[in-house]
Amino acid sequence: MLAKINSAGLHGLDGYPVCVQVDESNGLPRSVIVGNVSANVREALDRCTVAMKNAELPLPPKRLTINLQPADRRKDGSGFDLPILLGMLLSLGLVACSPPEDYGFFGEVGLDGEIRHVRGALSLVTALQEAGLRGAVVPEEDAAEASVVEGMDIIGVRSISDLRSLLSSEESFRSFQRGRGGQREESEPEKIPDFSDVRGQSFSVRAALIAAAGKHNLLLSGPAGSGKSMIAKRIPGILPPLSRKEDIEITKLYSIAGMLPKGRALYGKRPFRSPHHSITSTALLGGSGPGGIVPGELPLALNGVLFLDELPLFSKSSIEGLRQPMEDRFLVIQRLSGSFRYPADCLLIAAMNPCPCGHFPDRRRCHCTPSQIRSYQRGISKPILERMDLCVEVSPVSYEDARSRGRGISSERLREDVIRAREIQRERFRGLPIRCNSEMGIGEIERFCTLREKEESFMRRIFQLKQLSMRTYHKLLKTARTIADLSGEAEIGIPQLSEAVSYRSLEERLFGEEAAL
Repeated sequence: MLAKINSAGLHGLDGYPVCVQVDESNGLPRSVIVGNVSANVREALDRCTVAMKNAELPLPPKRLTINLQPADRRKDGSGFDLPILLGMLLSLGLVACSPPEDYGFFGEVGLDGEIRHVRGALSLVTALQEAGLRGAVVPEEDAAEASVVEGMDIIGVRSISDLRSLLSSEESFRSFQRGRGGQREESEPEKIPDFSDVRGQSFSVRAALIAAAGKHNLLLSGPAGSGKSMIAKRIPGILPPLSRKEDIEITKLYSIAGMLPKGRALYGKRPFRSPHHSITSTALLGGSGPGGIVPGELPLALNGVLFLDELPLFSKSSIEGLRQPMEDRFLVIQRLSGSFRYPADCLLIAAMNPCPCGHFPDRRRCHCTPSQIRSYQRGISKPILERMDLCVEVSPVSYEDARSRGRGISSERLREDVIRAREIQRERFRGLPIRCNSEMGIGEIERFCTLREKEESFMRRIFQLKQLSMRTYHKLLKTARTIADLSGEAEIGIPQLSEAVSYRSLEERLFGEEAAL
């Protein structure tokens, strides 16, 4: 008897439909899995066979052939255990009725018959829905996550016993469906440090506000202890609330990475990733891992903040590997098994000291040689620096500021400004595939960053004086557009352009004709 079960597999961030076919025939007792499968999919046969034995289900001496379609795509992961097990039960006549044709199944099977959690439940259920199915049977642990997909009937099962009860009759399937489903657990509000704790860094706080308002990459450079990390860690607190679409994107990614909190339907917050500078390029960007191709720290910061502290100390390959993702906002990982695409759409915040000891230009405390300082600073290439929209030099905090009891501007106030600026951008880009000023291409820059005659003359002088590249020129215009949005100005004026230019002084100091040593 031939049994067909709907399921789904993962390829990068997305799922794709898979049909599991199980055929029973007479002959020597032997079972085989075909269809371009990995080793852990082949092991499903042993897991399912032992689970049936421990569940006291008879396994007659039959020949079983299991095929996973389409055969031209590589299948990986333990999520095919449940459909393979169900196909075996149906083919051998060990369940009373077949499941509806418009339901899909996925889940890992333990040797004791338990149906266990798998990664990427949200992506798998989405793929089943896009294939025209109306429901899915999933591990009970994954039911909350799967229920995020609207319009899909989700049934959670714990064991083979639950599966057999589910398929004892058509009536029991319908009643099981009504009685069991995903329970969503709401995430607790995250406590983020407040900007009011920052003392005497109004210029840097202003840069952080602009970065958050337009999603502009920000580089902070200054002596050790001047507050660079303090500012960076407070930026998530001024970002606008997550939309449901953004939350679903983050949840898919964290589910595939195996980092979604247990029982959580949605991740529920903007990520803040801060890897150590010893991280490898594979761990930063993504690559081969225990579960196949897994996303790195850059994709995991999706719709949130990636903070790279001590940027010059990261390996050259790690820093240079950020070039294409920073520009395109997505990352492609090429392997023999295929091409895997992950989003890289995040706010990049980086920090660096002016020299290896962190005290330059205070020569009373800094004893680094000019060559040491130059070598340290040039650890960041000009192409990477050009991809940072704002490059800010953070000054040391004075004693008066350190002892001041006055509170700085609060995160709540800054967040209100960011939300207002983001709303202006949302209306501006309505109908376009971009959300923030930093995402504008050349066509959008020409359309939304027009300059009047006086401003055009000003930018012509700046362009010639500083010998700007086209990338830096476009960064300046996009930053000026965000500054104008924050002040509620419809047109970009010289004050906005001047402020945008002031955030490029670090680039000139590091890569000007004469290094400031």
